[in-house]
Amino acid sequence: MPPVITAFRASPDRGRGLARDMRVRWALEELGVPYEVQLLDFTDLREPPHLARNPFGQIPTLETDGVTLFESGAIILHLAETTPGLLPFDPVSRARAINWMFAAVSTVEPPILELQTAVLLEGQNDWTEERLPLIRERIHHRLAALAARLGENPWIDGEFSAGDLMLVSVMIRLRGHDLLEPHANLMQYIARAEARPAFQRAFAAQHAVYLASVSLGD
Repeated sequence: MPPVITAFRASPDRGRGLARDMRVRWALEELGVPYEVQLLDFTDLREPPHLARNPFGQIPTLETDGVTLFESGAIILHLAETTPGLLPFDPVSRARAINWMFAAVSTVEPPILELQTAVLLEGQNDWTEERLPLIRERIHHRLAALAARLGENPWIDGEFSAGDLMLVSVMIRLRGHDLLEPHANLMQYIARAEARPAFQRAFAAQHAVYLASVSLGD
């Protein structure tokens, strides 16, 4: 039985590839692993069947070979460790790639999510306008450090790996906030990743689900 992942039936990202199931789809496409998708409505997230998969009621989840996982980083690490293609074989290079996976979700992503929360959910609060410059400055420092480490290299540490996949998945959430523009090499890095056939297939699949939800809504 192929792996089964969960995803939104009507994603709040409006088909822009920002929902976290996109990361898992991309990883599966890179690995050449066929998979199935179980589409969920927001009401399904609080129902016992899904809470048994993820006690926090979020997507994505993965069910494969008797293993049920949640958290996109953990899912991708499991896939990369069980199927060759996203982690180097050399132990040192492998450890560095995993290091970048954790850096993506633990260091780069938190201020980006803070920015999205401030803009989308807290914009009506008086203190948001004062807080935004501080959040943007934190993001700037993270991006500047990442840009310096990347330099002119095509990928963050040797060949394309799960570390690159996670870093790019995090940074594309900054589109529309003009924070990537000062870092030309990061924008080129993202463009290289998005040009990969596996990314294109994953994006097309997720976008098709969104278009179908819009059509049903009409």
